[in-house]
Amino acid sequence: MMRPLFPAALLLFLAGCQSAPVADVAADDRQPEATSSEAATPELAPSEAERPPQDFQAWLRDFRRQARGEGVGDATLARALDDVRYRPRVIELDRSQPEFVRPIWQYLDSAVSSTRVSEGRDRLDEHRETARRMEQRYEVPAEVVVAIWGIESNYGGNFGDFSTVEALATLAFDGRRRDFARGELLAALRILDAGDITPERMIGSWAGAMGHTQFIPSSFETYAVDGDGDGRRDIWGSIPDVMASTANYLARAGWQPGQPWGTEVRLPDGFDYAQTELSTRRSSREWAEQGVRAVDGGSLPDFDEASVIAPAGARGPAFLVGPNYRAILRYNNATSYALAVGTLADRIAGREGVRAEWPRDVQPLSRSQVRDLQQALNARGFDVGDPDGVMGPNTRRGLRQYQRSIGVTPDGFATVSLLERLQ
Repeated sequence: MMRPLFPAALLLFLAGCQSAPVADVAADDRQPEATSSEAATPELAPSEAERPPQDFQAWLRDFRRQARGEGVGDATLARALDDVRYRPRVIELDRSQPEFVRPIWQYLDSAVSSTRVSEGRDRLDEHRETARRMEQRYEVPAEVVVAIWGIESNYGGNFGDFSTVEALATLAFDGRRRDFARGELLAALRILDAGDITPERMIGSWAGAMGHTQFIPSSFETYAVDGDGDGRRDIWGSIPDVMASTANYLARAGWQPGQPWGTEVRLPDGFDYAQTELSTRRSSREWAEQGVRAVDGGSLPDFDEASVIAPAGARGPAFLVGPNYRAILRYNNATSYALAVGTLADRIAGREGVRAEWPRDVQPLSRSQVRDLQQALNARGFDVGDPDGVMGPNTRRGLRQYQRSIGVTPDGFATVSLLERLQ
């Protein structure tokens, strides 16, 4: 299904519902999607999973008629749907909303661990010729593709063990965004009908994300590529297909050849942290005129449109990011995810990781505490909209206004101590 660029790893409606999400630092209030160990959450016992609501079978019969009417072949429908089961565990995961979140530095500790860096280098060496060909074809650096591979599925070590058809059928019947899941289920059936994969091998996360680099079915249809020339697009078993598909996605997401994703920077005293939003874009020259400097002492990357981000506020690292960072965000729209991909790619390529220290002594807010913060800001006249427990741009803007009013650096970074003072 041809559609605008869409996060390959998961669905918008599933953001914030994984078993171990990271801190609320997403570029547009979404969080990194479930990958590696999160993708293979233990399922219910077969006896429980095989007892669907009676209405599920009626829904499935109606869906089968609709799918046939949209061109899916009878043989595919029979093989994919005859034995499909309702999976209660999928609904449990879909409806979960964890109260506590991990700060960004804990997410990066795991996503860019020394083990993952070392294995990424090994995998790049192992598939060097394939990686070189795909880099020449799509002009996306091989280390970036390998980094996404590592973060999405731990280099194929764990991309989930849910049947994609069963997971999406369950979500389409009983999930929070049923119409969307139904569209993804139809896309999955079209993939099966085209012969790219069999139902038995179409496995992935509970949310329908599939294969080594976790494409949802609609993204697979649009961006998956036959990289090994066998006539099929196999992101489950063919590393050439995995690398080609991931590179193709990034290329079509706006990757700019020859540019880095960004660089760590040092901000001058008195810097206006209200500018640290992705919506604020200036040229590297304009940022340099404000005193923004690369931490390594070199020149800033030559970006026409760059943003400065400080995901842990004034006490943490800051980064100047350009169009390739935004291309990574199209894959998964979360600041911490894009930083993880960029820094893991740097480490795999032999470059340095993040230099500045994260404020590890700071206690981030839970979701209920973010709601308390929003209510308190509204009560003080710093309008942030309806309290929803998500630390988005409006909340950061209101928090900065409050910080200015009390004479502290207005970096928009919420902490327990700030909440207590506000209350």
